[in-house]
Amino acid sequence: MIKLKKDFLKGSYPPIITPFKPNGDVDIDSFRKCVDFSIRNGSHGVLISGTTSEPSTLTLDERIQLYKEAIDVNKGRVPVVCATGSQSEHETTILTEAAEKAGADALLVVTPYYIRPPQRGLAQYYINLCKRTSLPVMIYHIPGRTVVSVTMDTLKAITDKADNMVGMKHAVNDLGFVTHMLGEFGMEWRVFVGLEDLSFPMMCVGACGLMNAVGNLHPKKLSQMCEAVFRGDLATARKLHYELAELNEAVFYDTNPIPIKYMMWKMGLIAKNSHRLPMAPATDELGKRLDGVMKRAGLKAKK
Repeated sequence: MIKLKKDFLKGSYPPIITPFKPNGDVDIDSFRKCVDFSIRNGSHGVLISGTTSEPSTLTLDERIQLYKEAIDVNKGRVPVVCATGSQSEHETTILTEAAEKAGADALLVVTPYYIRPPQRGLAQYYINLCKRTSLPVMIYHIPGRTVVSVTMDTLKAITDKADNMVGMKHAVNDLGFVTHMLGEFGMEWRVFVGLEDLSFPMMCVGACGLMNAVGNLHPKKLSQMCEAVFRGDLATARKLHYELAELNEAVFYDTNPIPIKYMMWKMGLIAKNSHRLPMAPATDELGKRLDGVMKRAGLKAKK
């Protein structure tokens, strides 16, 4: 595995949403505002076109435009990780090459979804992709969405032939797998937490940071929790964990990012609470429930 700088790919990297206009177009102005809000409020990096960005509803050109816009807004302040995974090697290659050309700092590649590939196919898929880029690459492991898991044997096969494979976003309720990965590859192996409820416990095991949707709403508090763990102040980190508990749960009151977008709209971060079908805005009942969550979390509503 290539050696990374000590503080690179560590901390809170919120997966930025994709705002839409009522006519279905991507709202670039709101997107740029969201990226800047996250960075200005202490995020250690940002993730572009992850699950919370609804990438399966976007065209390849739209995803590439989001990479470019985020990198332009960032202006080198923090690392920008571009999620370039798709359901096929062909599309993932197009996105990967475009992200590197745009100036991405690292890549996150989800396991191909829907087709349920065999482990040997997964291994060769990642090996091929790693050979096509000079950037650090991480696997996005989210079997609840993709219906395929990555085994330790497959990870070993990939890392044996791909030096720039450096870690994983782990969105699975499985702390044991994190222990096995870090035991096998060492503490330099980057493990980002992908499930809000496991943020604190997984970081205590050795995860390097968070890629959590709730970071769109409260970036500073997530960054503070990461920093508390890094300096060994577990009491402070635990306190922040409990302060974030209800907000973390609220993210999944409906399919992500429906609750997130409603709350960001209420905060004035996005112009409209619009979605592309088959996603749909929060119902009135859900909105009232989320209003209460926001009030208790100290998130100020502007609408």
